[in-house]
Amino acid sequence: MQLRDLSVVFGVILIIIMLVIPLPGWLLSFLILINISLALIVILVAMNTTEALEFSIFPTLLLILTLFRLALNVSTTRSILSEGEAGGVVETFGTFVIGGNALVGFVVFLILILIQFLVITKGSERVSEVAARFTLDAMPGKQMAIDADLNAGLISETQAKDRREKISREADFYGAMDGASKFVKGDAIAGIVIVLINIIFGLIIGMVQMGLPFGEAVDKFMRLTVGDGLVSQIPALLISTATGIVVTRAASDGNLGHDITGQLFRFPILLYIAAGTIFLLGLTPISMLVTTLIAAPLAFLAYQLSKAEKVRQIEPEAPVEEEIATSDLTSPENVVQMLSMDPIEFEFGYALIPLADTNQGGDLLDRIVMIRRQLALELGIIIPVVRIRDNIQLNPNEYSLKIKGNEVAKGEVYIDHFLGMSPDVENDEIDGIQTVEPAFGMPAKWISEDLKDEAEMLGYTVVDPPSVISTHITEVIKKHAFVLLGRQETKQLVDHLKESYPILVEEVTPEPLAIGDVQKVLAKLLREQVSIRNLPVIFETLADFGKMTNDTELLGEYVRQSLSSQITKQYVNEQNIVQVITVSGQIEKIIADHVQQTEHGSYLSLDPESQQKIIQAVNQQIEQLSLQAVVPIILCSPAIRMYVKQLVERYLPQVVVLSYNELEPNVEVQSVGVVKL
Repeated sequence: MQLRDLSVVFGVILIIIMLVIPLPGWLLSFLILINISLALIVILVAMNTTEALEFSIFPTLLLILTLFRLALNVSTTRSILSEGEAGGVVETFGTFVIGGNALVGFVVFLILILIQFLVITKGSERVSEVAARFTLDAMPGKQMAIDADLNAGLISETQAKDRREKISREADFYGAMDGASKFVKGDAIAGIVIVLINIIFGLIIGMVQMGLPFGEAVDKFMRLTVGDGLVSQIPALLISTATGIVVTRAASDGNLGHDITGQLFRFPILLYIAAGTIFLLGLTPISMLVTTLIAAPLAFLAYQLSKAEKVRQIEPEAPVEEEIATSDLTSPENVVQMLSMDPIEFEFGYALIPLADTNQGGDLLDRIVMIRRQLALELGIIIPVVRIRDNIQLNPNEYSLKIKGNEVAKGEVYIDHFLGMSPDVENDEIDGIQTVEPAFGMPAKWISEDLKDEAEMLGYTVVDPPSVISTHITEVIKKHAFVLLGRQETKQLVDHLKESYPILVEEVTPEPLAIGDVQKVLAKLLREQVSIRNLPVIFETLADFGKMTNDTELLGEYVRQSLSSQITKQYVNEQNIVQVITVSGQIEKIIADHVQQTEHGSYLSLDPESQQKIIQAVNQQIEQLSLQAVVPIILCSPAIRMYVKQLVERYLPQVVVLSYNELEPNVEVQSVGVVKL
């Protein structure tokens, strides 16, 4: 332990000793002066903090100082009642206050105690209680504000984490202050009780045991009691005042003195009015000299403040922006910052700024927040913050979406138009700008606002520009979710699962599977639009089969079979029917015969001619289904499912490939075609 740590421990031990062992008068005087010094330091620190958390140790310090003060009270009371003295400091304070009249001095002392107890202590206690309650009530709103700023890209993940920690610390601090203020109140009550004990028992001991006359006993013990009370209540008053200052301080850029002078003297004209009012009071029987001595400095202060304000308005702002920009370019840290890349970036032309500007009624930021929540529920991953910015290099009505620095989607919207999609493309009667709906590639038109009602009457699906953009962003992120899931994101998901299923996680990682292996399995599922939200089931499967193989492709197939109910629900229609294209036995045998096993896993080794024939056969069946508006689903045996998917994915990425084990037994499977050579 360091020396300062030992000093605190030694101080606490000394407090305990003071409660039990009598101390000599010189040591009591020394400790009393230490107590007053600590109280002065505390109130000075409280006045010079800009926010409460800068003095976060205050509740604990309050308890220690209160205990120290009570220990001093016990020691001085023991000394007063047993020896009739309590050191030079107590004697001096008592003599100074009482003067020549013990009764008047005692009344003044009682007034001081009542002020301490009824005004300062009670007020500080109430403010602490209210501050704690309001701080706790405001926590959800502050958390939501942080999430909104984070989703809007105004702050980084690190800044959001720091702000959340600060909110948590504020709640803990004000809660602790609410309890610590009770120590101050109890200390004030104890001080009053100790004063009464010193007077009553001091008179009894002085007259009965010491044989003093009543007048001499009153003078002696009244002086010692008042002195003891003063040296105790003065630090207590300072600590109570510091408590009130700390809990009433709102966050600001300056300390208490800076804020008081800056805000109290903010309007010089008001100081002129105050000076004139005080000066006019001199026309009454109040002395003109006294009012002038007050009014003149006020008027002079108002004049100086007015002059300073005029100078401040005339002086131009210092041109420091250019210097800062130059220094930023030359600083070595700037190069490192340039290497960072946002996971998701959304850029738009200047004509689309109103969609993102809340002051102009834009709600794009709120929509993106909802997109992140929606995808978290649908896919089971935490979508990173979408960085939103305008880009003058884009066309005015154009927008672009980038994932990890690569542009993955682009579109164009007109904020004064609506996107209309006709159910009957051949009978398109509405005038507008021909376009393609960006999310699903359907033919559409940008129609003016005055044609909106007419289009809806004709059966058009009419969508506003923000909805077009948000739908496009949602579909693109869904498609590229597997790219966004890295090892760091997987570790976050695993840590979250570990809170509820610690044994399950320990059975999977770090042995037999590393985080990288788990990430590959999860990314494989997301690549085929399978949600990974049901992590417990996924990890149960990995725990069962992870010891048998470390082939992540094969593990992914096992997981898919475990999620059969989820996958079935994803593709079954309202009649509990799944319409599929089956694979002929000939093709299944060809694929199974050309699977090559290696120590790193298995792969399909099929000659290009056979691959081309299979792709053409699949494409032929899909073209027939497109006329029936049926989602293309290929159904095959579990042993070759992943190889069929690998084969058709490059040419037909929209085709879903399922195995028999991925469909629930209670679902009716209808074959609407067969892939055959």
